Amino acid sequence: MKVNKSWNPIIFIIIIYSICFVFRLIEYLFIRTDQSVFGEAFIHKLLGILILALSLHYFSLKWSEIGFTSWSVGKYLIYGFILGTIVFFIAYGTEYLIQLLTGNNPTLLFYVSSYAIGGNQGRQTALLFYTICILGNIINVVMEEGVFRGLFIKLAESRVTFIKSVTLSSVLFGIWHIAAPIRNLLDGEMSITGAVIYSIMYILTAGLTGAKFCLLTKITGSLWMAMADHFLNNTIINILHIATTSGADDLQVIRISIAQTVSFLIVLFIYFKSGAQKKSTFRQEHFYPPNEPA
Repeated sequence: MKVNKSWNPIIFIIIIYSICFVFRLIEYLFIRTDQSVFGEAFIHKLLGILILALSLHYFSLKWSEIGFTSWSVGKYLIYGFILGTIVFFIAYGTEYLIQLLTGNNPTLLFYVSSYAIGGNQGRQTALLFYTICILGNIINVVMEEGVFRGLFIKLAESRVTFIKSVTLSSVLFGIWHIAAPIRNLLDGEMSITGAVIYSIMYILTAGLTGAKFCLLTKITGSLWMAMADHFLNNTIINILHIATTSGADDLQVIRISIAQTVSFLIVLFIYFKSGAQKKSTFRQEHFYPPNEPA
């Protein structure tokens, strides 16, 4: 990596983040792709991948050096899907039981919708929309994991500890998610108080989730497990719904909170149990062959 003792990596992180966030706001406030037939704000994510590529070139970094390794890809993708499946099985099961005990006659339904603060929007069942949903979420995880858990952690660790790097990345990731309440406030769909409450909630929940992805990156030495878990988290919310007599996904916030809390605790346990805190965050193939423990 191109390093100069006089440079401050935190400043570069803030600059890169600010550029990405401006593109995010432009899409959320003006283009509104997530409210269109696509159901996903993907344009700023594609631009984010471009910014990531340009940043890697500027800092003389390879994709593998920020976690896009060529080894154990399949294994860690499977591990990520397993983790996501387990925690959402618990979360959906808890929500289903609550709705059943309160006499709301819950039913599991499969259809594509886009996530929104006031409840998921849209109800599409054509194969095209499932394809768009999957592609949109792939773009999403490549950009967000590549930038927040890959580039930002790599740059920050050149100056501060891993824990401080995680804190910075996770706070920025939490703030990243306040674009939706900002739009609702400007559209008159939410009061200032409501926007503040939801923004704080997003910063806390997304920040906790971001910290979990950082720990997964440290545990595995790559981004693949975090990407798989992130992909499943987003996709299952878009396609698997609990409908009741009063509507659909009434307790979605509780479901997501349960899933992410349980998931974070599992990953935190593995982090300390595996001794990951003693390893370098991004481990390269020529130092750690796939068939040997890091």
